[in-house]
Amino acid sequence: MFWFRVLVALLAAGVLVKVGMAVLGGFARPVPAAPPPGELRKVRLTYRCSICSTEVRMTAANDQVPEPPRHCQEDMDLVTPVDDL
Repeated sequence: MFWFRVLVALLAAGVLVKVGMAVLGGFARPVPAAPPPGELRKVRLTYRCSICSTEVRMTAANDQVPEPPRHCQEDMDLVTPVDDL
């Protein structure tokens, strides 16, 4: 019975090490290359109109920091914190 417990403990430790190495390996992958110009990139930017307070969330753009959209004939203000860009 003692050897059975030792075997189960060793198998559990092996599984934990294997899963831990897989998680750490996921963090070590390089950042993918930027897409070619003109191709849409995923962004998460929020803009607000300074005149009427309408908010717009942009989820795809052709540049990492695109030009702001226009509303009420004026450029909208970027509301997303700079740290999130």
